[in-house]
Amino acid sequence: MRTITCAHLIEAADAPVERARQIIIDGGNVLSVGPADQRQDDPLFVMPALVNAHDHGRPVRSSSIGAGNKPLEAWLHYLALFPSVDPYAATVVALSRAALGGAGTVMNHYTRVQGRTDLPTEAAAVARAARDVGVRVGFAVSLRDRNPIVYGPSEPLLATLPASARAEIEKNLLRPALSPAASLALVDAVAAAAAGPMFDVQYGPNGAQWCSDAMLEAIAEASERSGRRIHMHLLESRYQRAWADKAHPDGIVQHLDAIGLLSPRLTLAHCVWARPDELELLAARGVTIVVNSSSNLHLRSGIAPVARMVAAGCRVALGVDGKALDEDDDALRELRLAHLLHAGFGFAVGVSRETMLQIAFGNGRKSVTNVDDGGAIGAGTPADLLLLDWAVLDDDGLREDIDALDLVMTRATARHIRELIVNGRTVVKDGVVPGVDYPAARAEVLAQMRSGAKSSAPLAAALPALDRALAGYYETDGLCF
Repeated sequence: MRTITCAHLIEAADAPVERARQIIIDGGNVLSVGPADQRQDDPLFVMPALVNAHDHGRPVRSSSIGAGNKPLEAWLHYLALFPSVDPYAATVVALSRAALGGAGTVMNHYTRVQGRTDLPTEAAAVARAARDVGVRVGFAVSLRDRNPIVYGPSEPLLATLPASARAEIEKNLLRPALSPAASLALVDAVAAAAAGPMFDVQYGPNGAQWCSDAMLEAIAEASERSGRRIHMHLLESRYQRAWADKAHPDGIVQHLDAIGLLSPRLTLAHCVWARPDELELLAARGVTIVVNSSSNLHLRSGIAPVARMVAAGCRVALGVDGKALDEDDDALRELRLAHLLHAGFGFAVGVSRETMLQIAFGNGRKSVTNVDDGGAIGAGTPADLLLLDWAVLDDDGLREDIDALDLVMTRATARHIRELIVNGRTVVKDGVVPGVDYPAARAEVLAQMRSGAKSSAPLAAALPALDRALAGYYETDGLCF
């Protein structure tokens, strides 16, 4: 049993901010919420823990390997410069950063396998790290079987590269693909090795442009049969939009619907370039869309039409995607950025504050955990709470009647976090992750990466030539084919 007294409490996205409340936690759940003494020497603002509904569990910032300020289609290939590191330590770092940023529930679309063991063994190490950190995790096994370099055949682009650069690109970026049947068997093996009450294993097709119809159909059928969720990218960049329109002139979203992929079990990251009719279909099928504002800005992909998504009835969630505005996994700042981008212009409201809060801590939970709970603080709800230091947030202290939520949506960042509680357990306390030694894990990961960096030097030297070739491929005459 634990009692938390707060100066301000927001129990749910559509609830008013209450003053002077007392929360009693019993085990992993909230037992009750009631009034408290108005006088508080250590005032807190308490809200449901945030959900990072789309991420990839990278322990190191991608700009550190020279991938800053690059469009998605070039940036992706720079990730091959990351050397293989210990998966447990890497996950401790990634999930600690997420927790320190306010996220108590995190999706890990596992697109960067370390490869030191078989994947089920690696996933078990990832799950152990998640348990030690203490956050809820969705783990989507990356699946792809085509288009490793561009959205189409690789040979025409490879033929434009200098011989030495081509050799490095082929060695590092071309890999044999698993069949659909082998891919599904791999997900089953990962689930058997790693799945648990707070670690949900999912199908993770990378995207329609990277997965054949045979792969996507097999995943759709397996998901319907098993109830396992699917997590996938869709229409992140304008080049993906151009590919989709050429490959599926009747509509990419309509095509995915025809092969059975669209359902409430599906989560789609981005949808920056989705059209109104496509959003309406996604809403009708109960699909969750995860918006990743900072990532889309960093990777020059655009700004997702969140107001249009909400108006269409889409279930929208918030993601950090490993590229928060300052590359620091600050989910509070990500929430505020999304709100600023989509709140509307002048007196016209685009996405309301209440809707944005539901996007931040409500809608993404099921897409990550496959359990439709939480996102609120009340009797019987999971005890997933984010505690902010109100005295630091309102350090001017000019008005006692100030709109507390307005200050949170205007200035809150990770530095204001006093504590993060997940399933009744303290996961972050005053900038420390008690369950793990985060500084030691980060030092270990960086040491391993620095040690392995020399082996990636030839690829680093080849990537500028690939960048130039990609620019010509995607921008010639304004087309990507």
